[in-house]
Amino acid sequence: MFSLNGLILVISAYFLGAIPFGYIVGKTQGIDIREHGSGNVGFTNVWRTLGLKLGLIVLAGDITKGFCAAMLGFNLLGIYGTLIGGLVAMLGHTFSIFINLKGGKGVATGVGILLYISPQTLLICVAVALFLLVTTKYMSLGSIVGAWLAPVLLYFFNEPVEYVLGIGAAAFFIICRHIPNIQRLMKGKENKMEISLRKHGGK
Repeated sequence: MFSLNGLILVISAYFLGAIPFGYIVGKTQGIDIREHGSGNVGFTNVWRTLGLKLGLIVLAGDITKGFCAAMLGFNLLGIYGTLIGGLVAMLGHTFSIFINLKGGKGVATGVGILLYISPQTLLICVAVALFLLVTTKYMSLGSIVGAWLAPVLLYFFNEPVEYVLGIGAAAFFIICRHIPNIQRLMKGKENKMEISLRKHGGK
């Protein structure tokens, strides 16, 4: 039977994940971020539209959601709670009740989960993603490769199999959310990032 702790965790993690930091930051600048760029409320679109500084605020908020949900889950239900809390937060981020069940692709929230589980794995994934961003200017490529790499590294670092499988599921979810990006990459039509501190567009 599903425990009270489990119910508390699922509800708390969902509403935590559903906080739309990208939308909130956009509103502070007088815009609805969903009406600009890709229409996504995640870090990348905020960076493209409002500049890196505001994008980093969104990134920090979304990472914190994943980290706190994973930490809460561990304290309530141990290893399985970590994964339940983290994955539910990713779903909350992607299908936020506060913005009509829309949201981001789950990358930054997934980063928060991985930060809690294995900082060394996260460090390598981020290094690879940044290398790909700098060399190719494709943010999506770095996100996809970083997501794929995470469960592989967890396996080689001898982390619990539950973490390998759970992060593997999160990586699969993130990659599926990037299918349109993958299609554009294959056609050479994916948008490149201009690495700049300046605002890129918007109002």
